[in-house]
Amino acid sequence: MANKRYSCIGLFNPKSPENVGSVMRAAGCYGVNSVFYSGKRYARSRDFITDTQRVHYEIPLIGVDDLQMIIPLGCIPVAVELVEGARPLPQYTHPDRALYIFGPEDGTLDKSVRSWCEDTIYIPTHGCMNLAATVNVVLYDRMAKGNNTRSGPGLK
Repeated sequence: MANKRYSCIGLFNPKSPENVGSVMRAAGCYGVNSVFYSGKRYARSRDFITDTQRVHYEIPLIGVDDLQMIIPLGCIPVAVELVEGARPLPQYTHPDRALYIFGPEDGTLDKSVRSWCEDTIYIPTHGCMNLAATVNVVLYDRMAKGNNTRSGPGLK
């Protein structure tokens, strides 16, 4: 049986190439299939990317106008944002196929984006983390929980 697990990242208007470069490095470390971004700020400065592992040669980094329009088939969109009603990451069961949506480091994820996400999760901390740290923690949690996904253990 083919591997049912699939993950990708959506970045809503990321602030800088440093943020995106660090996210790409995390994507490579945790086996993410693709990374999408919206907004204009990154596109204006992308030549200065800090993807030191050159992951962008193996994992697509694609600019889009609307993250909602690129949800891969069968993926569940999951917003990552500290808002009322969000579920804490330690108690979260990841979907087999997920599109994790992250907001900009210097702002929040718009309510209009969260409205089409099936789940909203947050990382319990004493302060706010930067974008790359947040991506790393969410992806590590997904990996660490292994087969603890919605389809249950034993299915890959």
